[in-house]
Amino acid sequence: MLQSPYLLRIGCLLALSLAAGPVRAQVLRRPVPDKLVVLTFDDAALSHATYVAPLLRKYGFGATFFVCEFREPAFADKTKYMSWAQIKDLQRQGFEVGSHTLTHKHVNRMSAAQIGAELDSLEARCRTYRLPRPTTFAYPGYDAGPMSTAVLTARHYDFARAGGARAYDPLTDHPLLIPSFSTSGPDSAKVFSALRQAHGGRIVVLTVHGVPDLAHDWVTTPPALFEQYLRFLHDHHYRVIALRDLSRYVDPAAASRSIVPSYAHLKEPAGFSPPPTTRP
Repeated sequence: MLQSPYLLRIGCLLALSLAAGPVRAQVLRRPVPDKLVVLTFDDAALSHATYVAPLLRKYGFGATFFVCEFREPAFADKTKYMSWAQIKDLQRQGFEVGSHTLTHKHVNRMSAAQIGAELDSLEARCRTYRLPRPTTFAYPGYDAGPMSTAVLTARHYDFARAGGARAYDPLTDHPLLIPSFSTSGPDSAKVFSALRQAHGGRIVVLTVHGVPDLAHDWVTTPPALFEQYLRFLHDHHYRVIALRDLSRYVDPAAASRSIVPSYAHLKEPAGFSPPPTTRP
């Protein structure tokens, strides 16, 4: 007997719904609440220690600081970057320190062995300064590919953050390819619009560089706007956590097994265009 297109569509939707049930049960350790936000900070900018961390503590917010040692401008310039003692102090305050490679090299420009060496070098710095081994990673330039996710998986990293200017859906986004929104620049409307997307099982992850960024001024988040974002999060009762704390809600091992990696829509958000002559 022939079925109508309507009945076929209903049957397909029912099948998809039943298939999604086991995936949800495997991936989620508990329901994802509305207004869940992850704050991440890149590049070991000096302002992270001197300006950002005190504000985060004022509001009781968690955060992850993805650190590296830039070659240009040189990491030795402590008017622009944190010292390792300051990075250690962030960890003492309860913040997470994650890996951004040692030298901010884009992973798609390296072999698997070179990616491993970059991770090894950053992890060695952490051992030297008695920091926990990183279990989260941020892709320099939001540059991700199959080789890098394979290396991170082999090294037991739980979560890795890219770009893409969209919310993170734990049921469809691989845990080593988490999308995020950038706060760089003066466009506060895009940031507030992004924050309002933290509902219906979706999590908003923000990528913040220096506040301000004295090493790479094109990615600065203006301090006055940054304070507005934090006040908004506080006044509207958002839950603000570090990337590692996603493990309260998401089982990264189960998610890695269940979700096929997709490398589309993870690059730099529209409008982010560092000058080619000074781009690291």
